[in-house]
Amino acid sequence: MAELARPGKIIAIHLNYVSRSDQRGRRPAAPSYFFKPASSLAGTDGVVERPAGTELLAFEGEIALVMGTAARRVAADEAWSHVASVTASNDLGLYDLRANDKGSNVRSKGGDGYTPVGPDLIDASTVDPAALRVRTWVNGELAQDDTTSGLLFPLPQLIADLSQHFTLEPGDIILTGTPAGSSVIVPGDVVEVEVDAPDAPGAPSSGRLRTTVTQGEIEFDPALGSMPAVDDLQRAEAWGSRELAGLPPVEQQAPGLSPELRTKLEAAPTAGLSSQLRKRGLHSCFIDGLSANLPGAKIVGTAKTLRFVPAREDLFKSHGGGYNAQKRAFDSVGEGEIIVIEARGDETTGTLGDILALRARTRGAAGVVSDGGVRDFDAVAEIGLPVFSKGAHPSVLGRKHVPWEFDVTIGCGGATVQPGDVIVGDGDGVIVIPAHLAEEVADAALAQEDEDAWIAEQVAAGHPVDGLFPMNAEWRARYDARPGARGRGALSERSETK
Repeated sequence: MAELARPGKIIAIHLNYVSRSDQRGRRPAAPSYFFKPASSLAGTDGVVERPAGTELLAFEGEIALVMGTAARRVAADEAWSHVASVTASNDLGLYDLRANDKGSNVRSKGGDGYTPVGPDLIDASTVDPAALRVRTWVNGELAQDDTTSGLLFPLPQLIADLSQHFTLEPGDIILTGTPAGSSVIVPGDVVEVEVDAPDAPGAPSSGRLRTTVTQGEIEFDPALGSMPAVDDLQRAEAWGSRELAGLPPVEQQAPGLSPELRTKLEAAPTAGLSSQLRKRGLHSCFIDGLSANLPGAKIVGTAKTLRFVPAREDLFKSHGGGYNAQKRAFDSVGEGEIIVIEARGDETTGTLGDILALRARTRGAAGVVSDGGVRDFDAVAEIGLPVFSKGAHPSVLGRKHVPWEFDVTIGCGGATVQPGDVIVGDGDGVIVIPAHLAEEVADAALAQEDEDAWIAEQVAAGHPVDGLFPMNAEWRARYDARPGARGRGALSERSETK
């Protein structure tokens, strides 16, 4: 390996490849960065330890730039001249610590050996920064293969941008992002990264940067700081997809309800919707034992789930403080979503208060459903956020439960709820509708409402209910012959035969 001086700074970018951004489902409008400690630097044929008690160590093959001359407020068209060398790097990260780092990546990417670089240096003046290639192999199988033509932000732009804020000094290293294909590695795996310029004279290459994963034996101390924690979101992002992480697909993770479907569901009572679900073989759709904080409240939206686990002192130390799962769920709820909370049906718990209710309301949440209690009950009602819960309770977080994870399948009030399920609540209670059935069930429920209204008219006119409710063949014929029978009545017949 060519000799590298210890850098004063290691700077890495969060997202920079189109392929990776598309995989993550988000494209940043501008580059964002984080620092890695110089003590994380390692060479080729090294080892990296996966700490005891963790599961999500992931590799990220990247192109590393080594600065040759100081750069301060340089223009993009002259930025490349300040780069001395190009080489391979592996921006290793531990997703078990990612959430609590909140984007700083201090612990999740700062561990000893988490920045292998090398082995050989390519003279930057001999290559085109827009024509570099990075490839990664895991146990000999190609996992990543992309070029700098697929960058969101070209390499010279990164240098120019960073130089606006501080001086890039000789020896500083810039990690320029990883393409799609990054995933989890386990003890015994061997990762190799190579950067080359296949179209440049001589096709210069960094050679293969090799790192072997080993298993650590020392666990983190919960008395000192945040402990490792993972949820399905971190697993999916670490592995690259829910499928690779071994998680079931969440078919209902749609961006939301269409305005037309939302209007139908707002018009349909939960009693009618649940009846239509029962006709389709779904009997466990009720979130039981809840009442609304606002009289006459009706909520319609898609579920964003939050799970609490029973209180345990050591787990609350690691998961209860800081930017915990409860805060992250309320911070990320989308417009028209309903936060559904699993609190194990314990009404002696406070699963949210006025501050979180205000945050949900500000972000456009359609409401909250919790099978626990609510703190600041009157204040939450004054905010105007509809909440279906077990009622008021003054307890603080940590008395009965620990905020554990969000955007996962949960159990709330005896019903299974998945992210993206359709939630409807009114004076009769709260029900869960699988998203793929929502339109069909809403249409059928509205058709049934029309039918029930017509039956009520006949009963009011003095007809007995026998044979009318439900309708026998004679009454059905009368119903079908009424004026406007090709409206929702016809729809009802179609719905029943689906």
